[in-house]
Parts: sequence; C-alpha cells; structure tokens
Amino acid sequence: MRVMVIGSGGREHALAWKIAQSPLVTALFVAPGNGGTEAIATNVAVDITDHAAVIAAARAHEIDFVVVGPDAQVVAGLGDDVRAAGFTCFCPSKAAGQLEGSKSFTKALCDQFGIPTAAYGRFEDEASALAYLYVQGAPIVIKADGLAAGKGVTVAMSVEEAEEAIIDCFSGAFGASGAAVVIEEFMEGEEVSLFVLTDGTAVLPLTTAQDHKRAFDGDTGPNTGGMGAYSPAPVMSEEVYRRSMDEIVLPTVRGMAQRGTPYAGVLYAGLMLTEDGPKLVEYNARFGDPETQVMMMRMQSDIVPLLHAVATGTLAGHSVEWKDAYALTVILATRGYPGNYGKGSEIGGVDGLDSDTLTIFHAGTKRDGERLLANGGRVLNVTALGASVKEAQERAYHGVDKIDWPEGFARRDIGWREIAREQD
Repeated sequence: MRVMVIGSGGREHALAWKIAQSPLVTALFVAPGNGGTEAIATNVAVDITDHAAVIAAARAHEIDFVVVGPDAQVVAGLGDDVRAAGFTCFCPSKAAGQLEGSKSFTKALCDQFGIPTAAYGRFEDEASALAYLYVQGAPIVIKADGLAAGKGVTVAMSVEEAEEAIIDCFSGAFGASGAAVVIEEFMEGEEVSLFVLTDGTAVLPLTTAQDHKRAFDGDTGPNTGGMGAYSPAPVMSEEVYRRSMDEIVLPTVRGMAQRGTPYAGVLYAGLMLTEDGPKLVEYNARFGDPETQVMMMRMQSDIVPLLHAVATGTLAGHSVEWKDAYALTVILATRGYPGNYGKGSEIGGVDGLDSDTLTIFHAGTKRDGERLLANGGRVLNVTALGASVKEAQERAYHGVDKIDWPEGFARRDIGWREIAREQD
C-alpha cells in the first residue's frame, strides 16, 4: 500500500512514524512534511490548501490511501475532494468537520441530543456579546466560533479580561474565525481528552490524554496549541470513562448519523470532569497535537488497518492494543510563541537522540543541507515512554537537555498534576 500523510506538524510526523512501521506499507509520502519526516518518508512539496494540487500529487505518486492530519484541511473539505477523485481517504467529510469548525454547530448538536456541556450564548456583534457578558459576569469563557489554531479561547477570570477577548475577536484578531463568538459558562474541574475511531456506525475507543495549553510553567501565560501532553490520563476512572462514552461520545455519533452528516474519522472529545460528571468542552475532528505524539508512542497495534477500516466503513470487529507504559511529550517552541517569533535559527543535538524509549517528532523544522533550522512556533516534540508519568517525564527532559537551541524554550513541568498524584 502506498500511503500519503497530509500535513507538516508534530502530529503528522508521529502518524507517519507509526504508519511507516506497518508491513502493509510499501511506500510512504508526507505532504509537505518537515525536517524530520524526510528520514522516514518522501516529502512532497505541495500547497495542501490547493486541493487540486494534492490530488495531482496523489496521482503522480500512485497513492492508494491518503491520511489527512490538520484541522484546517478537514474543515475545508479536502477529504471530500480526495474521495471524489477516486482515492481512499481517512478524513471526516466537510459537513461532519463542522464539529470542530463551528462551536455553535456543536452546541446545537448538544442541545438537540441532550449531551452535557456548558451553558452558552452565540453572538455575531460585539455589543450583544458584551451585554451578555455584563449579565453573566466572570469567570467566563470566550471562544472564537471558528478555527483559531488552538488560540481562540480565553478563560477570563475577570470581566475586564473577557471584554478584551470579545473586542479582540470582533476586531479581527482571529480573522473570519472570530466573526462570531461563543460565550460559555466557566466549568470547574479537570480537563481530559478522550479519543475514539468511528466509521459513522461502529465506534472503537482509543485512549485518553491530558495536555498543557498554557505557554509557561504552572499553567500560566497565554493559550497555545499545546506545550506538552501525557497518556493515558489516570484521572479518567472506569466509571467516568463509561459515562463519557454513554452520555457524550455515542450520542454524538448517533446524532450525526441521524442528522444526515455521519462522522467517519477520529473523534477527539475535550471533556471537563465536573462535580456533576463529565461535560463536553469541545470536539476536534482530527488527531490532537501534541496528544498524537504520546498516543503513537504507546500504540502496540498496526495503525494502518484501523485507519483504512474507518475510511472504508469496515471498523466493526477491529480492536487496538497498547503498551503497558505511559508516554509524555515536551514541546520545544521558538521564543516569542504563541506571539511573534523568528525563523531560521539553527538547532543542534537532535540527530541520534532516538532510542527505544525516546523519540523526537519534528513540527516546525526544515533541513538546509546538514543543518536543522527552526521554521515555526512549535518546533520539536521530545517524547518518552516510562513505567510512570514521572519516569516518562524524566526521560523526556533528559532528551530536552541534550538539544542545543538557545532560541527555543520549553515548559519544565509537563505532567505535574499526575506526578503529584503519583507521589501522593
């Protein structure tokens, strides 16, 4: 099978790394890829926002199976266009991708099918949003309705902070994604991520993870696309897991089918574990980043038959096995991220670090001959396995400390909450 992975981030490197291990794969391509994927696949220089160009590349390389990684391509309907061109493709439809592309779409689905989530209001003008805020007060959550690369959410602890977030959205800080704003009640609890595969009918649970969205230690600073993660998440008890599936995930899959927009792909549920039980924070219509990095490190099964079964509607009867270990990833980002940052700084000490318990997944990197250069905000994902979260953390930071990159930074406390529980 000749496989093409679409994307250039750490998620796509991790997916390609796992796909490359499959005996079913005879050739692997990543479009456009990064400075790390070229070691395990053929990078294909293509603008993935140009669907015709992606299809042309798939034809040129005689691709049998296309795996779409990034959220923007899911929401833009790349999967639909690739399938229409005759290729088997792992990617939700554009209609189903609204679960991530429109927060108000998901809220309406929750209303219709009784899925527990935060109370909310949706607004298309600044004055109405501010009026709602002044009635509700703080703490409160402000969200750009559309995609914003993981940065369009503000958990405002004061009315003034919420005002600023609303004004930013309507002033164009997130482009068209902020043309409408969803304002949600603040939910007390701990956030956890749950992943499943579904072909629209059958549902195969994968695993759980927790990530760290804030830029700096102690979960401070601005929201980012994610500064690290670990899997599994022990905070998700068997009872909470059962309720999450029965009350949130399964009603969503059934509801999407009932609406005529069946969901086939990976479904990533961000959940808040409240005193009243699990509630949906949001859905993502693709694998998480950086959660994919830790999931792929832990997955024992061959991923290719699972993804192909989703794409062909044959998921029923499949199962998945996991290593009896924890995985933790630490993001190395360019200084200034998630704000303005430079590109082109040289990174040393990366090559040769990989081992049985440590893998470096690249994101914003590119090669210039023998030199490895930073080419984005989140740049490297240092990912380790361990018998505990603490051991995985120690191994990951041991890898981080071997990398020579003065222009980069990393949080030093990834996994802190679970490690505190382990020590207790």
